[in-house]
Amino acid sequence: MPQNQVQRAFFAFITVLVTVHAYVFYSLYVVNGSTLMEVNHASSVIKAINQQGGVYMFGKFMPIWAVIIIEFVLAYSLEMLVGSPCSFKLASKCFDPRNTHPVLFETAIICATVGIMCPAMSFVAAWLYYPYYAGFNFLTLLANWLKLVCFNFPFAFFSQLFFIQPFVRTVFKTVYKNVIERPDRNFSKPAVQEVMPMESQRAEISPDVIVDVMQLVDQIKEKLETQYK
Repeated sequence: MPQNQVQRAFFAFITVLVTVHAYVFYSLYVVNGSTLMEVNHASSVIKAINQQGGVYMFGKFMPIWAVIIIEFVLAYSLEMLVGSPCSFKLASKCFDPRNTHPVLFETAIICATVGIMCPAMSFVAAWLYYPYYAGFNFLTLLANWLKLVCFNFPFAFFSQLFFIQPFVRTVFKTVYKNVIERPDRNFSKPAVQEVMPMESQRAEISPDVIVDVMQLVDQIKEKLETQYK
């Protein structure tokens, strides 16, 4: 749907902004909420985070707003450099954007984006949230990465497909009201040429044309008779 670099950057900005907040909430409240409340003996997740001094990231505790900013910068960079261009290329290998309905092609782009960004951001998160206080082991890092992918992929797929991307496209269309779909997309059914009735076609033939045709036929007939006598 975006047509130039400015629109692509704006589209990616909204997408990452919504996605990062959704993932931070999902990670802190859904995945690790019970553990945080149990370890800190708190009645809510936010109280548990405040008691421990913030969210654990890269070997120290940081406030939630700092975590969101760091993840936003990393996710936006990956989206602009890898996610957005690669997802379009992958979708184009399966579907021709000129002959595919926009909804189907955009769904293919969303699926390709999730397939690229989810493992990539999960790998980044495996480094950011690794328990460095217990020492570092590369195999443990890989295990944490696979664990994060298993947790994040279902949430990423369904949230992007049914909530985040429809919301982002609504905002984008509101801001860029004059943006139209790609002009080279020919996904509609070919128009059926209207066939005129035979009577109408005959009525449009000029009498002079009929006379000329009959004279031409007579000339050809005379030449053939002369030749074969």
